[in-house]
Amino acid sequence: MDYLNIKLNGIDSEGNEHEYSLADFKGKKIVLYFYPKDNTSGCTQEACDFRDNFNRLTSVAVVIGVSPDSIKSHLKFKENHSLNFILLSDPEHILSEAFGAWGEKSMYGRKYMGIIRSTFILDENGTITKEWRKVKVKGHVDEVLSSL
Repeated sequence: MDYLNIKLNGIDSEGNEHEYSLADFKGKKIVLYFYPKDNTSGCTQEACDFRDNFNRLTSVAVVIGVSPDSIKSHLKFKENHSLNFILLSDPEHILSEAFGAWGEKSMYGRKYMGIIRSTFILDENGTITKEWRKVKVKGHVDEVLSSL
């Protein structure tokens, strides 16, 4: 569980920048989701689904989104879509690699490295209790809620 102490810069629900580690949330369940890029159609839909279910989710867990985008990009993404949860910036893909959410992808026959859309539920001690790999956005937040 060395991933608990990885420190990344992020933006809180009010748009303030902080340094976070998953250990900061010990004692709480975490919904940790990795997404490829701010302000793209699938990532926007997923973020808005988490936003729209925020109260249902945060009654049982902290929601944290992670992408390789910069803090500046995250701020714009939060503002454009009124996102109400933490976004972490992982440009070196340290946390995404630790969770196996960074890997080879393929689009139009071209192979490249990037974020593999993934979601994890961590228990109060930081242990992964549920994971989804290669997430399909539609209906995903409902799956997360039913697993919580």
